[in-house]
Amino acid sequence: MRTFIAWAILALSISFAAAPLLSSPFSGFTADQLPNPQIDPPVQPAGWAFSIWGLIYLWLIVSAAYGVWKRSDAEDWHRARLPLLVALGVGTPWLAIANASAIWATITIFVMAAGAIGAFLAAPARDIWWFRVPVGIFAGWLSAASFVSLGSTAAGYGLVMGQTGWAILCVFLATLLALAVQSSRPRAASYGLAVAWALIAIVVANGLTLPGLVALASFVAILGALALARRVSS
Repeated sequence: MRTFIAWAILALSISFAAAPLLSSPFSGFTADQLPNPQIDPPVQPAGWAFSIWGLIYLWLIVSAAYGVWKRSDAEDWHRARLPLLVALGVGTPWLAIANASAIWATITIFVMAAGAIGAFLAAPARDIWWFRVPVGIFAGWLSAASFVSLGSTAAGYGLVMGQTGWAILCVFLATLLALAVQSSRPRAASYGLAVAWALIAIVVANGLTLPGLVALASFVAILGALALARRVSS
């Protein structure tokens, strides 16, 4: 069973990376998906930040291939593979889901994030660059992206407050989640750095408006937590 799961992770990593080639491009929810169309919502990072997906796709495939080759029956890898299986299984059809429904896209990206975070927290102590680092980047980006989706969808349905309010709230919640997860693996910086990447891209997208300033404060908080963890552990 462990070997089968290892091969399943490799197959899903490849299908996950191939999904953008088989689905319509997704650059945010379209006008017909939300009652209040979200054109460049303040919760959304600058476009260049999404280039991180190339790194994520490639490194996950390399990690999975190494796992099949060297760690197919390893118990420590197997524990982390199970939640990763959920993340990749949901992630493969996610672009098609996002192009069809903002609500379901938001629900499923939180499921994907939960699986990736679970895999990161369960990552084996060995083979850091082969498992924990790529999965940490994956989980960190999804931690931010899930709240970007929530902010866009909630503002698009006019729930309670507008774009700016949801942007500030979601940046704050993403930061709390990131700090909680990072505190469980304080020396595993790939997770926090991926969240910081998303936050600085939100700063760039917003400039010195209120959402941008909140994202900047969150960015500093994440980097501060990483620096403190490194100092305490050294």
